[in-house]
Amino acid sequence: MTSPDRPWIFRTYAGYASPTLTNARFKANLAKGQTGLSVAFDLPTQTGYDADHLMARGEVGKVGVPISHLGDMERVFDGIPIAEMNTSMTINATAVWLLALYVAVADEQGADRRALAGTTQNDILKEYLSRGTYIFPPEASMRLTTDVITWTFHNTPKWNPINVCSYHLQEAGAGPVLEITFALANAIAVLDAVKATGEIRDDDFSRLVGRISFFCNSGIRFIEETCKMRAFARLWDRITTERYGVTDPRFRRLRFGLQVNSLGLTAAQPENNVYRIFLEMLGPTQSKSARARAVQLPAWNEALGLPRAWDQQWSLRAQQILALESDLLEYEDIFEGSKVVEAKTSEIAEAASEELDRVLEQGGSVEALAFMKEQLVGAHANRRRAIESGEQAVVGVNRYVDTEVSPLVEGLDVMAFEKIDAGAETEQIASLERWRAERDALAATRALEDLSRAAAAGENLMEPSIVAARSGVTTGEWADALREVFGEFRAPTGLSATSTGGDSSTMDKVRARVAAAAGRLGVAKLRMLVAKPGLDGHSNAAEQVALRARDAGFEVVYQGIRLTPEQIARAAADEDVHVIGISILSGAHGLLVPDVIDRLRAEGVDTNSVPVVVGGVIPDEDAEKLRELGVAQIYTPRDYDLTEMIGQIADLIAR
Repeated sequence: MTSPDRPWIFRTYAGYASPTLTNARFKANLAKGQTGLSVAFDLPTQTGYDADHLMARGEVGKVGVPISHLGDMERVFDGIPIAEMNTSMTINATAVWLLALYVAVADEQGADRRALAGTTQNDILKEYLSRGTYIFPPEASMRLTTDVITWTFHNTPKWNPINVCSYHLQEAGAGPVLEITFALANAIAVLDAVKATGEIRDDDFSRLVGRISFFCNSGIRFIEETCKMRAFARLWDRITTERYGVTDPRFRRLRFGLQVNSLGLTAAQPENNVYRIFLEMLGPTQSKSARARAVQLPAWNEALGLPRAWDQQWSLRAQQILALESDLLEYEDIFEGSKVVEAKTSEIAEAASEELDRVLEQGGSVEALAFMKEQLVGAHANRRRAIESGEQAVVGVNRYVDTEVSPLVEGLDVMAFEKIDAGAETEQIASLERWRAERDALAATRALEDLSRAAAAGENLMEPSIVAARSGVTTGEWADALREVFGEFRAPTGLSATSTGGDSSTMDKVRARVAAAAGRLGVAKLRMLVAKPGLDGHSNAAEQVALRARDAGFEVVYQGIRLTPEQIARAAADEDVHVIGISILSGAHGLLVPDVIDRLRAEGVDTNSVPVVVGGVIPDEDAEKLRELGVAQIYTPRDYDLTEMIGQIADLIAR
């Protein structure tokens, strides 16, 4: 027997509340055997706002660590030797800035830049398609992406300057074919843009291709997921050979990290998620020729709230048991010669290749964003219809729903989540104010002027950003300087998509309920405003509500993500809507929903006759508070039947 392969990098995705608490979590996880860090940043950091900005209200520290300046990054890595660490940073629109802060901290620690190892996600194209944390228009964003890639190639050669992210594509609706297709299309767009800069010599380009990595998703169909990754590797090898002339097989290898499908975790019988997570991990790890190089797993209770340290430990142990106790790593590729696996792999690869040609015929990802978004929204709608009809089984949700009381779930709102202290945002703002007061204001101003000049002149922005980091510039100031040069952008919503499947008789009944409610109000059509306040860019749920409501007979007003409470209230009044649906998944519902209600009333919208409906990950205790404030109905991940929800909303309007 040959000696076992080295295990992949064990990660957990962590970051919350404050830099100090995040640092403590990192150290605890490393002590438990985690071998790399994966940093979650909060939404203001991801979208280029300081903690005291209006848009950051309620979002600071909620879904990741807030990083407003160099001092915050120093605290995150206090006592952690960056030169010895492999750090993944899930950051896209502000990738230049966060990498600049990381490099500045490494410099302070005396680390050799050429020794730095890790990854910036830096895949802005998938943000327009799925996750929503973009800032600038596509052309400017692609320039920032290439700035990171070319700078790291010359200065930090062990750093992966991008992981092209198919993870959120799957969460937005992509099956194996679309996930591979759109990720490869995005990778091609990025490599073509890098080549066009002229910053990489032709004889170095193969080595640059070898630094491109991917971040993938794995769902519950683990045989199909195994074949998906084998097909992915096959197509990447073909593209790097035929399109970019890479001859060295080391540089054609599909290098990817992985997180399994958080979207598939259920709020109903959440203890079943442990089995789902483990099965989903198998697909991308059991095939040696297409094995993940790093894995991070969600926790069993993520459909209900922010996991605790113990929940993350449980997921980490799953990785360690598979890699260290089982014999998985002791063999060559166990699927070599399998007729079943080869046939499925070829089927996926051929379909993805054909779909990729369609995207490239439209000019590639940047030009085809609206087409790709529409494909994702439609695919997601079909998947939801399949679950609602029972065609796609989800144990505990639409099959075998009767359950014993789980000791893991009892008292869930009290003990089973990591609670973000209400004062964390206040403390972060106070820290930011102290930082501004104590820094060299003249140095910060000069650094911002140099950054703006470099942006306007088309220069690489990495070095000016590192100087800005050292000069005390804040995240919001850095982003605002570039907003002045590049402007901002609103991505396509994909709501022209169509969906098929499901129980047509059920939809017919809901259409009748919608029509009856419209008749009682004496209008031709009910109008629904679907709104996403704050910085939460997870638009999948809002898009599906809008699509299903439209299919049921509503006239839908949906203006996309990142709206202020004031904008939502103004739209409700101007459009004379009959119901207002608010979707929020970032945990900021406790602040933003009451603000929306107050502003609605100030605009003269009577929330007794124009009900407000809220959807999101909302604990029972928070839901009760929102009802007391006037929210008419609340939906959580436990409520999976979207068609019935639309019927209930129609009934609510009729009453």
